[in-house]
Amino acid sequence: MTDETASETFGVTGGRALVGSVRAPGDKSISHRALLLTALADGASTISGLSDGDDVRRTLEAVRTLGAEVEESAGSLAVRGGRSRLHAPDRPIDLGNSGTGMRLLLGLLAGLPVTADLTGDDSLRGRPMDRVAEPLGRMGAKVTGQGPRCLPPVTITGGALRGIEYTPPMASAQVKSALLLAGLAADGDTVVHEPVPTRAHTEELLAQMGADITVSTSTVGRTITVRRSHLHPTVVVVPGDPSQAAFWVVGGLVVTRSVVSIEGTYLGTERTGFINVLQRMGGQVTVDAQGAGHGSVTARSSPLTGTVIHAEEIPSLDEVPILAVAAAVASGESRFKDVGELRVKESDRLAGTVDLVAAFGGTARIDRDDLVITGGRRLHPAAIDARGDHRMAMAAAIAGAACPSATDLTTISGWETVQSSYPRFAEDLERLSVTV
Repeated sequence: MTDETASETFGVTGGRALVGSVRAPGDKSISHRALLLTALADGASTISGLSDGDDVRRTLEAVRTLGAEVEESAGSLAVRGGRSRLHAPDRPIDLGNSGTGMRLLLGLLAGLPVTADLTGDDSLRGRPMDRVAEPLGRMGAKVTGQGPRCLPPVTITGGALRGIEYTPPMASAQVKSALLLAGLAADGDTVVHEPVPTRAHTEELLAQMGADITVSTSTVGRTITVRRSHLHPTVVVVPGDPSQAAFWVVGGLVVTRSVVSIEGTYLGTERTGFINVLQRMGGQVTVDAQGAGHGSVTARSSPLTGTVIHAEEIPSLDEVPILAVAAAVASGESRFKDVGELRVKESDRLAGTVDLVAAFGGTARIDRDDLVITGGRRLHPAAIDARGDHRMAMAAAIAGAACPSATDLTTISGWETVQSSYPRFAEDLERLSVTV
């Protein structure tokens, strides 16, 4: 989504089932990393299944601006990269709505002897970059932004780096990945300790591309060490995004008489905690692993019961808005513990989720950094403002589909924000919706 995009309104009618199969877009997290790492690799790489959302498109354009050659053909990209190709951009790099793109790009740029300006839309300009600016500064990069939280626009000057040992103050795959990208060009070891392991896509791709990287796991978490490395070109096949699949999994559970299968979904353990949560709530969710870290997930309409959800079960917190929809229809109370980080996502998702649940007739409140939802209410259609947040928009659409009324319409304004991650969501929702 760009600042100039005209606001769109999307309407959802309840009273129909969701039946059939769907394939979520290519995983956003893997897509960002695949583009950045192949831009660093010496030679030609191939990426297939890339996310078609605007967030990833911004990262693609960023690596082009830095000098990587990217050729697009049906279903795949050829990326010719290498540090010798990369250069200072001739204009500010606009990451749109993508916090992941900006934080990871800061890590890549820290290892290059260039100065670059990074900016984004109104939402991204309100998201703090201090969590990567501070450790990158300790490594030797110079990162400056607006105010004490280093809000975008951000300027970075990279170059001579030294490795550091760092424990992020919160679970963050973005911070970890930024430091590992920088560590590829640093003298000495760059060591990141994770008390709560987060998605391991960066480590996996680095190992695949020949980086000098080690990963160790213990009872106190995971430690990743990377050393100065030259990357080899590779072939990346991007599986379906589990965070996007989560909308259909919950839809299959909470929309009456539904059976939904999501094919080709990435099934790494750090990304599928939401499935464990839904199964614990009583949801009929089955997983069929099909090799190479992916498979299908099938959800059937089920009565749900509230539970306690700990932040470490879903480290990115991406699935909280749609899990809140499940909690709103579940019997009893659900408590999402230690989810205060939701306040600095694409929107204030903590307050936004409370408002979302309340708009559909549920009961939700904030208890310090916890989100508490009392379920068992019959949902009714609502008018929702997406607030520039793609996950809030899609969660509202599933809540609207779960309303039993087939006459009143749920309306979601600012629907254009879904372009950042799942442009065909409305089309897939309509295709799955059937009268039974």
